[in-house]
Amino acid sequence: MKKIMLMGAGIILFSTQGYAMKNSNKKFSISSPVFKHYGAIPSDYTCDGKNLSPRLNWQNPPEGTKSFALICDDPDAPQGTFVHWVVYNIPATSTGTPEGVATTDTLADGSLQGTTSFGKKGFGGPCPPSGEHRYFFKLYAVDTMLALPAGATKEQLLDAMKGHIVAQAELVGTYRRKK
Repeated sequence: MKKIMLMGAGIILFSTQGYAMKNSNKKFSISSPVFKHYGAIPSDYTCDGKNLSPRLNWQNPPEGTKSFALICDDPDAPQGTFVHWVVYNIPATSTGTPEGVATTDTLADGSLQGTTSFGKKGFGGPCPPSGEHRYFFKLYAVDTMLALPAGATKEQLLDAMKGHIVAQAELVGTYRRKK
């Protein structure tokens, strides 16, 4: 899998496994109108605020994309990577997620939510115990709908996607608690 890091207003990573891009001069990307790449996540989207999932937008999925999967995790957590959100079987026609996605097993568009490190389904906002942490929103373009029930863990999702990831885009936000 080839990966190219692009710095700028939102894109972040592009990778392919031999699939042609729809618009070869444009890269698969993810961004948010509420924070920039490596920018601070506003408190409304954290445990110090309303704990809402942020609005996310993506564009230029590669040919062969049948669904998307999204994982948000914090590699800076003291006990190891902490998973804040797992969503999969997002329809290929989707161009993003709205603010404040419901914490239900199945979303209105048929997307499924997995289980986070909080032991719950749906988005669990940043809540670092100390210092500033990074939150990686990893979006995967997948060449199939995954045969996973709602509630899958990050590890189960990654295992099910093996050999099916067409491309990946990444957006990173940061957060430090306001104590």
